[in-house]
Amino acid sequence: MTDRTPLDTLVDLAREARNSAAKALADERQTQQQAHAQIKTLENYRLEYARRLQSAMNSGIDPASMQNYQQFLHSLDAAIDRAHQTLAQQRQRVSKSQEQWQQKQRTLSSYDTLISRREAREQWIQHRREMRFNDEMSANMQRRQQGGHQEDSGYGY
Repeated sequence: MTDRTPLDTLVDLAREARNSAAKALADERQTQQQAHAQIKTLENYRLEYARRLQSAMNSGIDPASMQNYQQFLHSLDAAIDRAHQTLAQQRQRVSKSQEQWQQKQRTLSSYDTLISRREAREQWIQHRREMRFNDEMSANMQRRQQGGHQEDSGYGY
């Protein structure tokens, strides 16, 4: 196992930051979905209430009840407008969170690239050491063999 380097620490911190940004993005997206669902609920409620008003008008409705229906429909319209504004703001928050996550991911990818390069260099260095060791072993073996042949040929004369 190799010792941890400052780059390893930076990778860990970058990974934590990326994961935190991913969680924030997921939370913002969930809030956006909830805002969208709220708009649909309000719009459906308004549609149903407008149908009730239409039915009441067909059956005959007194002016006070008509005014109450209209005021309530205006209140629903205002609530729907606010919900649309909230959704627009939430979409901006989602976009900003997505940009932050992407930036954190790019940072982590940069560090990962540096680590990959470091590991490739370490492998290359290790390979060179092994090559040198093997070359030295071969050279030593060759010298021993040559030294042994010289002694053998000296005894033969």
